Amino acid sequence: MNCKIEKAKITGEVNCPSNKSYTHRGIFLASLAGNNSKVENILLSADTKATIEACRKFGAIIEVNNTSITVKESIKIGTKVPQINTENSGTTIRIAIGIASLFSEEITLTGDESIQKRPMQPLLDALSSIGAKCTSMCGKPPVTIKGKVLGGDISIPGNLSSQFISSLLISAPLTQNGINLKIEGDLVSKPYLDATIATMRKFGVSVQTLIPYKKYNITPQIYKNTTFTVPIDFSSLALLLSFTVLNGEDITIKGSMGNLPQGDEAFIDFLEQLGVSVTINENEIKIKSPEKLKGGVFDLRNSPDLLPPLSILSLISSKPIEIVNVKHARLKETDRIAILARELPKIGINVQEKEDGLILESSGRVMGAELDSENDHRLFMTFCIAGTYIGNCTVTDSKSVEVSYPNFIEEMNRLGAKIQKV
Repeated sequence: MNCKIEKAKITGEVNCPSNKSYTHRGIFLASLAGNNSKVENILLSADTKATIEACRKFGAIIEVNNTSITVKESIKIGTKVPQINTENSGTTIRIAIGIASLFSEEITLTGDESIQKRPMQPLLDALSSIGAKCTSMCGKPPVTIKGKVLGGDISIPGNLSSQFISSLLISAPLTQNGINLKIEGDLVSKPYLDATIATMRKFGVSVQTLIPYKKYNITPQIYKNTTFTVPIDFSSLALLLSFTVLNGEDITIKGSMGNLPQGDEAFIDFLEQLGVSVTINENEIKIKSPEKLKGGVFDLRNSPDLLPPLSILSLISSKPIEIVNVKHARLKETDRIAILARELPKIGINVQEKEDGLILESSGRVMGAELDSENDHRLFMTFCIAGTYIGNCTVTDSKSVEVSYPNFIEEMNRLGAKIQKV
């Protein structure tokens, strides 16, 4: 289903959604710990539901309500596991692949059409090096894993996805010998690795950092039951902030920031570099934006999800916005660099596409258009936000928001947006 968007000004208060990455990690680790472990303030979306179902396939018994889960019984390593369908969730399938390597029985993992295009080979190679038997469709799902891995020395490239490393870290304590992990090259999305280690620590498992983002040692350990609280999602916050900059300053964004690492927190620094004043109180954020933003160069190596919301701010920037070191955004649900380069010129943004980023500059003339999000949740929301500033826009694939922000349309309309499903 598509959406028609008209120009609108917005006002009011909005609650920022909970963090999707921490919800994933919390569910997996609570499922490994069991014994009534709880994850509170969860984001219950299509992606995180896929993680819950994956853990249930692994044998965990999980009770769910709207804001929390309780794991009554942990994942049962050694039981027979049916095929796991992770739908559209890359985090789910990659972490689940690591857990699957702990089982002696063969386990098949797959996903939707988008997932079946996403690379898994570096993770499969790493697990194969310590004894797993891995088969796949040219390094992409569906994949079949047969353990049981005992641990040992692993080397893995860091330039494609930090999710590969997170998968290995999460499964490592449950191997017989533990894992010595070496990351080859420069790791992308470093804060997501920090997030994994911080969440593991909450569940009683320590990771020894030998050289940050290069070498780690994880000894055999047991995950302990706990109650883990998920903070707000700075990826979603970036969308709300870009919405506020373009469409109305009289917006208060509410939610607990927490003290866990999030790479997308950099968006606040980026806004200040652009000339936006950001005020953060204990549980709320407000901004004051100039009529025209300053432009600048922004490195998204550690925060690729900021590419879409940062890109559309070029609509009101007096100078170009250049985004660099984000080649790994081509390996998300879609090739986000290519789609932004194709779609944004339709609404009046001049775009120069580079292998690892974009240079964006307002043409000085905005226009309504039909924008194809290719069923990518972050692109759909970004194009809707731009449409609210421009008016007379149509955006495809509204169902995609179920992945990370299920009530996005309703919340934006409550603030005064005019987004109508057609």
